Amino acid sequence: MAIADIGAYAHLTEADIEALGRELDVIRRDVEHSLGARDAKYIRRSIRAQRLLEATARATLFGSRNKWAWLAGTGMLAVAKIIENMELGHNISHGQWDWMNDPEIHSTTWEWDMTGTSGQWKRAHNYSHHTYTNIMDMDDDLGFGILRMTRDMEWRPINLAQPVANLILAATFEWGIALHDLSIEKQLSGVPSAQLLSEPNKRFFRKAGRQVAKDFVIHPLLTGPAWKRTLQANLAANLIRNLWAYAVIFCGHFPDGAEKFTKDQFTDETRAEWYLRQMLGSANFEAGPAMAFMSGNLCYQIEHHLFPDLPSNRYPEISERVRQLCDKYDLPYTTGSLGKQYLLAFRTIHKLALPDRFLKRTADDAPETASERKFADRFPAAAGFFAEYERGPVVDPVTGRRRGLRSALAEAKVALREKARHARDARVM
Repeated sequence: MAIADIGAYAHLTEADIEALGRELDVIRRDVEHSLGARDAKYIRRSIRAQRLLEATARATLFGSRNKWAWLAGTGMLAVAKIIENMELGHNISHGQWDWMNDPEIHSTTWEWDMTGTSGQWKRAHNYSHHTYTNIMDMDDDLGFGILRMTRDMEWRPINLAQPVANLILAATFEWGIALHDLSIEKQLSGVPSAQLLSEPNKRFFRKAGRQVAKDFVIHPLLTGPAWKRTLQANLAANLIRNLWAYAVIFCGHFPDGAEKFTKDQFTDETRAEWYLRQMLGSANFEAGPAMAFMSGNLCYQIEHHLFPDLPSNRYPEISERVRQLCDKYDLPYTTGSLGKQYLLAFRTIHKLALPDRFLKRTADDAPETASERKFADRFPAAAGFFAEYERGPVVDPVTGRRRGLRSALAEAKVALREKARHARDARVM
């Protein structure tokens, strides 16, 4: 089952959670008060670099007469599209640079190089996803309506097609996101999905039409006799951008440790509990400066979910302080290599394509799904620890450090291994 009591799952009292929330508020205030010329220079330099790279790619493709020039132009165009999508479009549309009051670099005016409109994406993503992150039946980004990513979702025969649907989604990610956002906007606006000439549909078709014309008609025709090669380059660059954006998003939302929550958790949720839900419902992946930039700094997905409207170039320094809070409250800081995080999500996609009766673990002890019952019902070795959290922080008598969720998860893992070993020994006997 998904998490219904975030305090119980996190092994934190109400006072602990409120204290954690206050410390995260301090981080926000510190960053907001320190924003200035350095940050403005960063985003303006990023925009200039992206536009120069795209212009160079277009010029290379325009004059390409051999495969090496085509490969170079296509590669540069793919990188330019990734930067525009991840570091510019996504983050500017989050309002991360609104404090500059620059009409060009503002969430209300920026239109990104994607099929869907920025407006529809902001309503579906900024509002629905970031408000209701990983809450069952409230966050439509949980599987994007086509993938079963937790056992809390009822299995349906169509889920058998998940492995194929996942490949299609990855290759056409910009279209999948655009149609997903369109559907959410119509739902939030009360527009019937069958109403073809609705305002949301008109906005979508206008933007999609311009995007298709730009990439697959205008730019190829401008290169004259080389139009076929330019068309192929645009198709390849879009595919590469789609695959990269898909991988980054899935690594931040669906590996083990990115937890899900029930509607019960959302009832009467405080700001501090919202913070905690973001910390437990997101995952990072390890990246150096170049990969961080190419991911829009969404390798810091935990920090992004905590502070979605703070500039992305500040996430590395915020990460250090969030890690310190995780150590202080003995909370997990879910991260791993890009390959590991994606393989965990990939495993979940394929595993949950099957009915639950074919799966070994239960909904309470599966690696991709967890709840407070993981400790209370399934693991006697950790159940006593789980019960003690209401009496205040539990301190390790040897180290003098708080023992919370991170320690409990480690103990639960040991208990699970012991349980499996006893089961194997019983079968042998």
